[in-house]
Amino acid sequence: MFLSSILLLIAHALGADVGCGERPMYDRRTQYSRIIGGLEAEVGEFPWQVSIQVNNVHLCGGAILSAWWILTAAHCFYPGKLSPTDLNVVVGTNDLTSPSLNIKKVTSIVMHKDFEKFTMDNDIALLLLGSPISSSDLEVPICMPPKTSPSKWHECWVAGWGLTNSDDKKSMKTDLMKAPMVITGWEECLKVFPSLTKNMLCAGYENESYDACQGDSGGPLACTTRPGSKWYQVGIISWGRSCGMKYTPGIYTVLANYILWIEKVTKMEGRPLGVRMKVPANQRKLESTQASKCPLPSSLRCELLLGLLSLMILRSFSSWE
Repeated sequence: MFLSSILLLIAHALGADVGCGERPMYDRRTQYSRIIGGLEAEVGEFPWQVSIQVNNVHLCGGAILSAWWILTAAHCFYPGKLSPTDLNVVVGTNDLTSPSLNIKKVTSIVMHKDFEKFTMDNDIALLLLGSPISSSDLEVPICMPPKTSPSKWHECWVAGWGLTNSDDKKSMKTDLMKAPMVITGWEECLKVFPSLTKNMLCAGYENESYDACQGDSGGPLACTTRPGSKWYQVGIISWGRSCGMKYTPGIYTVLANYILWIEKVTKMEGRPLGVRMKVPANQRKLESTQASKCPLPSSLRCELLLGLLSLMILRSFSSWE
């Protein structure tokens, strides 16, 4: 009985109770390797990425914050002529032509009340879904930025279904594309964009024409502090001078400046962020059958749990003597 209890404990610990910013499907795989100058994203690489659509046509990107909330850019809905019933949100896929899309209705659009179209300041909005997103390897909320941001992020990426050629308005892709980004110092960026505010940051890639473009707006600038760690949303794709110009960064809304606003809005709407995403019953059953397999064999978590299992088994044997 004691040994079986230990085994159940280990199985539960190895189960996919996925936390924010984790990529269980992508990180279990061997990685191989259109956004401007970008690459095609792997399945499960950006499980927080969503497509916001009007009449089944991609409008803007966004990110899963919780089971009920999508984070995106306010300018996607300016000047406010779109109603929630006009919108759908596609979650859990890289391919917008898939015959089995998970589509969510929208019940509320909350744009920041101080959003200014002329300056693009406060370019942030929240979408409240009509039904919650269930947790899966392909549907994971991204983490909010830490209270103290690191001086330098280990790695940053943007992804989207936007234009891959700024001169070709028909170059919108149906497969999710990705591009690496490097955050530029604010003072340095101010020299290029004199209208920059403290609610904005710059990111680009000096040696290549990587950038976000029309259709990518609202998507997350996702960063991590070290390999294998959680991913945090640092910015929201907002605007730029042109798509894919070398030595010209894109502009992103600084998410850290709006954490209190997000918390206030989600509470007022009756769907606070603290509610965890539910795992469907059929998925919980599948996870329990696979729990004895270490999903990340090289991870510290697996090594510690397997070591704990060995220790507890030895102790149980010694107690029988």
